[in-house]
Amino acid sequence: MAVSRFQIAANKKTALLKQQMREVAVMLAEDPPREEKARIRAEALIREDNAVEAYEILQLACELLAERIKLITSMKECPADLVSSISTLIWACDRVDISELSLIKKQFRAKYGKKFEENAVNNVGGILNERVVSKLSVQPPAAYLVQVYLQRICEQFEVNWKPANPLTADQMAEPMAAPVGYSVQVAGGTGLGEVTSVITGMEDTDQESGYSKGGGGGSIGGDDGYGGGGGYGGGGYGGGGMAAAPSHMPSTVATPIIPAAPYNPPSVDTRSQGGSKANDYEEVDIFVPGIPTAPTGTKDDNQSTKGGSTGDASYDDLAARFNQLKK
Repeated sequence: MAVSRFQIAANKKTALLKQQMREVAVMLAEDPPREEKARIRAEALIREDNAVEAYEILQLACELLAERIKLITSMKECPADLVSSISTLIWACDRVDISELSLIKKQFRAKYGKKFEENAVNNVGGILNERVVSKLSVQPPAAYLVQVYLQRICEQFEVNWKPANPLTADQMAEPMAAPVGYSVQVAGGTGLGEVTSVITGMEDTDQESGYSKGGGGGSIGGDDGYGGGGGYGGGGYGGGGMAAAPSHMPSTVATPIIPAAPYNPPSVDTRSQGGSKANDYEEVDIFVPGIPTAPTGTKDDNQSTKGGSTGDASYDDLAARFNQLKK
C-alpha cells in the first residue's frame, strides 16, 4: 500500500508543478515583471521538486522491504543491509503525507524496540539516507538555485527576462533575501502609476518618483516659449520641456503660511441713492387715510336750524290760531 500511495502522491505533485511553472512564466512576462513573487514561487517549486525526489527514494525502500519481508520476520535483529532503509522510513514518517508510514513505524518499533526508533529519529551514526535527509530538510534553498530555476522556466516558455538585481558571489550560497517590494508597481490598483509626480525640491524623492533633470539648461519663459533644454525625461513642452530644478535648491522647501485676510463687508455708496446709510434701515412712511367722521348734523337738525330764527314767530301764529279755535 505504501508503494502505491507514494506513486500517487508523486504524480499529483508533478502535475501541480507544471501548472505552477506556467504561472511563474506569466509573472516574469508581465511589464514590469513580478520578479520577487516569482522568486518565492520558484522556492516553493524547489521544495516540491525535492519532495517528489524523496518520495521516489522512499518508494524504492518500501519495495525492498516488501521483497525481503520473509527475511525480516525470520530474524530477531534487523539485518545490517536493511538498517539504513528501515531507519530512513522511520525518520521520514513525520515529514511526508503518507499515512502508511505511521503503521510501518509502529511495527518496527514493536519488533526492534524503542531504542532502535530513537537512533533512527536522531540519525545516530549517520545511518539515514543522506539524499532523503537533504531533500526533506526544512532549510531554504540557495539563492543561486532559485535563480537557475527562474532562468530554466524562462527558456522553456520562451520568456525574455533578465534579473533586475543580479546576484553577487556572496549571495549565491546564501538563502534568498527577503523581498523589499522593488518589483511592486506603484499605484497598481488604479493604474495611475505612470503619472509624473510634482517636483518636491528633494532630490532623492524626485528621482524615485520618475523625475529626471535632463540637460540643456532651458527655462520656462525662454525666447522660444517653454525652455530649450532639460525637463521631464529630456522631453518637454515646446520642444525643450520644463526646466530642471536648480542645483542650489535646498533639500527641503518650506511652504510659507499666508494669514487669511479679515473679512470686510462691501460698502454701499448711499450718495448715489440720495440718502444716508442710516435711512436705509429706517421704517418707510406709508400714508394711511383717516377714518371718516360722522357729519355734525342731520337733515332734520339742519331744517330745525333753519327754522330757529323764526321759532318765535311760528309760536305766535300757533297761539293765535289756537285762540281763534276757542272762540
